Amino acid sequence: MNSITVIIPVYNEEGNIFRIEAALTEYMGKSSFRVKGLFVNDGSKDNSLSLIKKVCHGNRHFGYISLKKNAGLSAAIKAGFDHADTSWVGYMDADLQTSPEDFLLFEPFVHEYELVTGERQDRKDGLGKKFSSSFANWFRNSFLNDGMKDTGCPLKIFNREFAGRLPFFNGVHRFFPALTQIYGGRVRVVPVRHFARVEGVSKFNAFNRMVQPFLDTLLVHRLKKRIIKYQVQESQLFDPNSVNE
Repeated sequence: MNSITVIIPVYNEEGNIFRIEAALTEYMGKSSFRVKGLFVNDGSKDNSLSLIKKVCHGNRHFGYISLKKNAGLSAAIKAGFDHADTSWVGYMDADLQTSPEDFLLFEPFVHEYELVTGERQDRKDGLGKKFSSSFANWFRNSFLNDGMKDTGCPLKIFNREFAGRLPFFNGVHRFFPALTQIYGGRVRVVPVRHFARVEGVSKFNAFNRMVQPFLDTLLVHRLKKRIIKYQVQESQLFDPNSVNE
């Protein structure tokens, strides 16, 4: 049976843990895939970990890993990918500003594309966040030409084997579509809903929303220009039965 592990990175989101369980369970009940939820506690300082343990103790469809200290969103996503054992692996934000139910819209495309990613519609963010996000997307696309309007949408599903070949660095989560294209993968964009945050507070500020992404864009641009690509026209390889004769 087709199977997906949904990674949920968590940093100080105690007000959302049970809401995440409810939302993901609803998706599981509607999905044609076997779905597992994997919490990655990224060194939370609130009650998130104990609540995660309660969920996992009472619901066999959920598991967790807990990092020794806060390592950042990209590291938490990689930790989840490293511990997933399904054919596909996705992730969602713990703030529930996007709904895992929209993964249902992704499912028809996961066999054909290495990455299926959302594009948030009618965003419920404040003016400042909308502006910085829009400007950062324009800047990134100007350098990388990835054709993405909303690379930061937290709803994504990867082919797990392909995702394991991508380079990881702090901030990589903003560049998954571009890196997928650079490494020869196909990307499908699906419109998804967006909601206002109900619990908790955003972990992003002006620096990590604008300045750091600009620097990371230059890094990925350099990678794009210097990546090694080749095509074999023909070959004659060793016959393992005759090499040692």
